[in-house]
Amino acid sequence: MLLPVNPTLGAVLAVLLAAAATVAAAARLGRSREIAVAGVRAAVQLTAVSLVIGWVIRSVPLLLAFLALMYAVAVRTAGRRITSNRTWRWAALPIAAGVVPVVAALLLTGLVPLKGIALIPVAGILIGGALTATALGGRRALDELESRRGEVEAGLALGLLDRDARLEVARTAASDALLPGLDQTRTVGLVTLPGAFVGMLLGGASPLHAGAVQLFVLVALAAVQTVAVAVVLELAARGRIHRG
Repeated sequence: MLLPVNPTLGAVLAVLLAAAATVAAAARLGRSREIAVAGVRAAVQLTAVSLVIGWVIRSVPLLLAFLALMYAVAVRTAGRRITSNRTWRWAALPIAAGVVPVVAALLLTGLVPLKGIALIPVAGILIGGALTATALGGRRALDELESRRGEVEAGLALGLLDRDARLEVARTAASDALLPGLDQTRTVGLVTLPGAFVGMLLGGASPLHAGAVQLFVLVALAAVQTVAVAVVLELAARGRIHRG
C-alpha cells in the first residue's frame, strides 16, 4: 500500500490544503475559497464513492446509472466554467463526442469488459480528460472572441462568414487546451509516472504491462481531448455557446 490510511494522513492533507488556500490568498489569486471548498468536496465525494462503488459494480443498470451521473457532473462543471448563462448545457456535446466513440470502441473490441471494476476507472479517466479540455478550450475561445472582437468584425468586412471569422480568431487560443495533455504524453516516464502506471505496479503487474496500459490511457485521452476541443470551438464559433 502506497499510503497508510490513518490520522497522520488526514492531518497532512489538512495542512497541505490549508497551505494551498493560504498561498492563494496571500498572492491574491482569487481562488483561496475555491481551493478549500474543492479539497473538502473531494474528501467527501471520494469517501462516498469508496462506499458505493462496491455495490454499483455488481449490476449493469446501476453501473450505467453511475456512468450517467459522472457524465452529468462533468457537463455541468465544464459548462459552468465556460459561461454562466443557459448555453453551458452545450458542454454536453463535446464531452460526449470525445468519450462515447472511444468507450464504444473499447467495449466492442473487448479490450474493456462491460464490468464496473474495469469500465468505471477507464470511463472516469476519459470523462475527466474531456471535462478539462472542454472547459479550457471553451473558456479560451470565448475569451479570445471577446478581447479580439474588432478582428472578427474586420473578417466580416472582408467577406468572411460569421463562423469563419470567429474560427480564425479563436482557433489557436482554444487549441492551448491540448497543451497539458500533450506535455504529459511527451514527458511520461521521464518527468512523471502517471497514476495508471503506478497503480498497475502496486497491483502486482509487470512494468511492461503497466507501461502498455498507461500508453493506452494517454493515447485514448489525446483522442478524446482533441475531439472535445474541436467540438467546443465549433460551438463557440457558431454562437451556440456564448456569454452575452
